[in-house]
Amino acid sequence: TGNKGPLFAVDFNEEDIVINPQVAENENMETYRNIVLFGVDSRTGQLAKGTLSDCIIIASINEETGDVKLVSVYRDTYLNLGNDKYGKCNSAYSYGGAEQAIKMLNTNLDLDIKEFVTVGFDGLTATIDALGGVNIEVPCRMYKPLEAIDLLPGYQTLSGSEALAFVRWRGDGTGDYGRIERQQEFLTAVTGKVREMSMKQALGVASAVM
Repeated sequence: TGNKGPLFAVDFNEEDIVINPQVAENENMETYRNIVLFGVDSRTGQLAKGTLSDCIIIASINEETGDVKLVSVYRDTYLNLGNDKYGKCNSAYSYGGAEQAIKMLNTNLDLDIKEFVTVGFDGLTATIDALGGVNIEVPCRMYKPLEAIDLLPGYQTLSGSEALAFVRWRGDGTGDYGRIERQQEFLTAVTGKVREMSMKQALGVASAVM
Protein backbone atom coordinates (compact mmCIF):
# COMPACT_ATOMS: atom_id res chain seq x y z
CA THR A 1 0.00 0.00 0.00
CA GLY A 2 0.90 3.63 -0.36
CA ASN A 3 -0.32 6.08 2.27
CA LYS A 4 0.67 9.71 1.60
CA GLY A 5 -2.08 12.25 2.09
CA PRO A 6 -5.81 11.75 2.61
CA LEU A 7 -6.21 9.19 -0.21
CA PHE A 8 -4.16 6.10 -0.88
CA ALA A 9 -4.12 3.01 -3.09
CA VAL A 10 -4.42 -0.50 -1.71
CA ASP A 11 -3.01 -3.70 -3.12
CA PHE A 12 -6.29 -5.57 -3.15
CA ASN A 13 -6.51 -9.17 -4.32
CA GLU A 14 -10.06 -9.98 -5.47
CA GLU A 15 -9.24 -13.69 -5.30
CA ASP A 16 -9.14 -13.37 -1.51
CA ILE A 17 -12.74 -12.12 -1.43
CA VAL A 18 -15.33 -14.73 -0.46
CA ILE A 19 -18.68 -14.78 -2.27
CA ASN A 20 -21.26 -17.39 -1.28
CA PRO A 21 -21.79 -19.96 -4.09
CA GLN A 22 -25.51 -19.26 -4.43
CA VAL A 23 -24.74 -15.58 -4.95
CA ALA A 24 -21.95 -16.16 -7.48
CA GLU A 25 -24.29 -18.35 -9.53
CA ASN A 26 -27.23 -15.91 -9.41
CA GLU A 27 -27.54 -14.24 -12.84
CA ASN A 28 -29.77 -11.48 -11.41
CA MET A 29 -26.80 -10.17 -9.44
CA GLU A 30 -25.03 -9.30 -12.70
CA THR A 31 -27.35 -6.31 -13.09
CA TYR A 32 -26.03 -4.73 -9.90
CA ARG A 33 -22.69 -3.30 -8.89
CA ASN A 34 -22.22 -3.18 -5.13
CA ILE A 35 -19.58 -0.91 -3.60
CA VAL A 36 -19.00 -0.48 0.13
CA LEU A 37 -17.91 2.74 1.81
CA PHE A 38 -15.98 2.37 5.05
CA GLY A 39 -15.57 5.37 7.32
CA VAL A 40 -12.85 4.55 9.82
CA ASP A 41 -12.03 6.25 13.12
CA SER A 42 -8.56 7.28 12.00
CA ARG A 43 -7.12 10.67 12.92
CA THR A 44 -3.62 9.87 11.67
CA GLY A 45 -4.16 8.69 8.08
CA GLN A 46 -4.15 5.01 9.06
CA LEU A 47 -6.64 3.39 6.66
CA ALA A 48 -5.55 -0.24 6.79
CA LYS A 49 -6.29 -2.72 9.56
CA GLY A 50 -6.09 -1.51 13.12
CA THR A 51 -8.98 0.95 12.81
CA LEU A 52 -12.70 0.46 13.41
CA SER A 53 -15.13 0.98 10.52
CA ASP A 54 -17.75 2.95 12.43
CA CYS A 55 -19.47 3.81 9.14
CA ILE A 56 -20.41 1.00 6.73
CA ILE A 57 -22.59 2.01 3.78
CA ILE A 58 -23.28 -0.25 0.80
CA ALA A 59 -24.09 1.52 -2.47
CA SER A 60 -26.05 -0.80 -4.78
CA ILE A 61 -26.06 0.46 -8.38
CA ASN A 62 -28.54 -0.88 -10.93
CA GLU A 63 -26.40 -0.71 -14.05
CA GLU A 64 -29.43 -0.98 -16.34
CA THR A 65 -31.39 1.93 -14.85
CA GLY A 66 -28.70 3.94 -13.08
CA ASP A 67 -30.64 3.82 -9.80
CA VAL A 68 -28.55 3.86 -6.63
CA LYS A 69 -29.68 2.63 -3.23
CA LEU A 70 -27.74 3.14 0.00
CA VAL A 71 -27.91 0.58 2.79
CA SER A 72 -26.17 1.17 6.12
CA VAL A 73 -24.98 -1.57 8.45
CA TYR A 74 -25.11 -0.56 12.09
CA ARG A 75 -21.63 -0.70 13.57
CA ASP A 76 -22.71 -2.77 16.61
CA THR A 77 -24.44 -5.48 14.54
CA TYR A 78 -23.32 -8.89 15.82
CA LEU A 79 -22.02 -10.89 12.84
CA ASN A 80 -19.57 -13.56 11.79
CA LEU A 81 -16.46 -11.41 11.30
CA GLY A 82 -15.25 -13.45 8.34
CA ASN A 83 -13.05 -15.70 10.47
CA ASP A 84 -15.79 -17.82 12.13
CA LYS A 85 -15.65 -15.58 15.20
CA TYR A 86 -18.59 -13.39 16.15
CA GLY A 87 -18.51 -9.80 17.33
CA LYS A 88 -19.48 -6.24 16.47
CA CYS A 89 -19.20 -5.85 12.72
CA ASN A 90 -17.11 -2.67 12.90
CA SER A 91 -14.22 -4.70 14.35
CA ALA A 92 -13.72 -6.86 11.23
CA TYR A 93 -11.90 -4.00 9.52
CA SER A 94 -9.60 -3.65 12.51
CA TYR A 95 -8.66 -7.34 12.41
CA GLY A 96 -8.08 -7.75 8.67
CA GLY A 97 -8.62 -4.50 6.82
CA ALA A 98 -11.01 -4.09 3.91
CA GLU A 99 -10.57 -7.67 2.72
CA GLN A 100 -11.89 -9.17 5.96
CA ALA A 101 -14.64 -6.56 6.31
CA ILE A 102 -15.87 -7.30 2.77
CA LYS A 103 -15.67 -11.04 3.44
CA MET A 104 -17.85 -10.45 6.51
CA LEU A 105 -20.45 -8.51 4.51
CA ASN A 106 -20.55 -10.99 1.63
CA THR A 107 -20.78 -14.01 3.92
CA ASN A 108 -23.49 -12.70 6.22
CA LEU A 109 -25.56 -10.65 3.78
CA ASP A 110 -25.26 -12.75 0.59
CA LEU A 111 -23.56 -9.99 -1.42
CA ASP A 112 -20.89 -9.94 -4.12
CA ILE A 113 -18.91 -6.86 -3.11
CA LYS A 114 -15.45 -6.57 -4.69
CA GLU A 115 -14.98 -2.80 -4.59
CA PHE A 116 -14.63 -0.40 -1.70
CA VAL A 117 -13.66 3.10 -0.64
CA THR A 118 -12.18 3.82 2.78
CA VAL A 119 -12.22 7.33 4.22
CA GLY A 120 -10.65 8.56 7.44
CA PHE A 121 -11.15 11.91 9.13
CA ASP A 122 -8.53 13.66 6.99
CA GLY A 123 -9.92 12.27 3.74
CA LEU A 124 -13.44 13.47 4.50
CA THR A 125 -12.41 16.98 5.52
CA ALA A 126 -10.05 17.36 2.54
CA THR A 127 -12.71 16.23 0.07
CA ILE A 128 -15.40 18.57 1.40
CA ASP A 129 -13.01 21.52 1.50
CA ALA A 130 -11.99 20.79 -2.11
CA LEU A 131 -15.70 20.79 -3.05
CA GLY A 132 -16.11 24.22 -1.48
CA GLY A 133 -18.27 22.84 1.31
CA VAL A 134 -21.56 20.96 1.29
CA ASN A 135 -25.07 22.29 1.92
CA ILE A 136 -26.78 20.59 4.87
CA GLU A 137 -29.79 21.28 7.11
CA VAL A 138 -28.47 21.04 10.68
CA PRO A 139 -31.58 20.05 12.67
CA CYS A 140 -30.46 21.17 16.14
CA ARG A 141 -27.53 22.55 18.11
CA MET A 142 -24.75 19.99 17.94
CA TYR A 143 -22.31 20.62 20.76
CA LYS A 144 -19.67 18.32 22.14
CA PRO A 145 -16.51 20.29 22.95
CA LEU A 146 -14.37 17.25 23.78
CA GLU A 147 -14.78 16.13 20.14
CA ALA A 148 -14.54 19.66 18.69
CA ILE A 149 -18.20 19.61 17.66
CA ASP A 150 -20.16 22.88 17.76
CA LEU A 151 -22.78 23.46 15.05
CA LEU A 152 -25.76 25.80 15.15
CA PRO A 153 -29.12 24.74 13.66
CA GLY A 154 -30.21 25.80 10.18
CA TYR A 155 -29.54 25.24 6.49
CA GLN A 156 -25.90 26.11 5.82
CA THR A 157 -22.72 25.33 3.93
CA LEU A 158 -20.49 23.13 6.06
CA SER A 159 -16.71 23.10 5.74
CA GLY A 160 -14.77 19.86 5.91
CA SER A 161 -14.31 19.94 9.68
CA GLU A 162 -17.95 20.94 10.19
CA ALA A 163 -19.16 18.12 7.92
CA LEU A 164 -17.07 15.67 9.94
CA ALA A 165 -18.73 16.94 13.11
CA PHE A 166 -22.17 16.55 11.48
CA VAL A 167 -21.70 12.90 10.49
CA ARG A 168 -20.16 11.95 13.86
CA TRP A 169 -22.79 13.57 16.10
CA ARG A 170 -24.76 11.22 18.37
CA GLY A 171 -25.97 13.57 21.10
CA ASP A 172 -29.66 13.88 20.23
CA GLY A 173 -30.89 10.68 21.89
CA THR A 174 -31.20 8.74 18.61
CA GLY A 175 -27.75 7.13 18.86
CA ASP A 176 -26.51 5.30 15.79
CA TYR A 177 -29.97 5.40 14.18
CA GLY A 178 -29.82 9.18 13.89
CA ARG A 179 -26.17 9.18 12.93
CA ILE A 180 -26.77 6.76 10.06
CA GLU A 181 -29.59 8.97 8.78
CA ARG A 182 -27.23 11.96 8.82
CA GLN A 183 -24.48 10.00 7.09
CA GLN A 184 -26.84 9.10 4.25
CA GLU A 185 -28.15 12.67 4.07
CA PHE A 186 -24.55 13.86 3.87
CA LEU A 187 -23.67 11.44 1.04
CA THR A 188 -26.77 12.48 -0.90
CA ALA A 189 -25.79 16.15 -0.57
CA VAL A 190 -22.22 15.46 -1.71
CA THR A 191 -23.41 13.40 -4.68
CA GLY A 192 -25.82 16.16 -5.67
CA LYS A 193 -23.04 18.75 -5.64
CA VAL A 194 -20.69 16.59 -7.70
CA ARG A 195 -23.42 15.96 -10.29
CA GLU A 196 -23.73 19.71 -10.84
CA MET A 197 -20.03 19.99 -11.68
CA SER A 198 -18.44 19.76 -15.08
CA MET A 199 -15.98 16.94 -15.70
CA LYS A 200 -13.14 19.47 -15.53
CA GLN A 201 -14.31 20.72 -12.13
CA ALA A 202 -14.73 17.18 -10.77
CA LEU A 203 -11.23 16.20 -11.91
CA GLY A 204 -9.91 19.36 -10.27
CA VAL A 205 -11.45 18.31 -6.97
CA ALA A 206 -9.98 14.81 -7.26
CA SER A 207 -6.56 16.29 -8.06
CA ALA A 208 -6.73 18.66 -5.07
CA VAL A 209 -7.62 15.83 -2.68
CA MET A 210 -4.93 13.53 -4.06
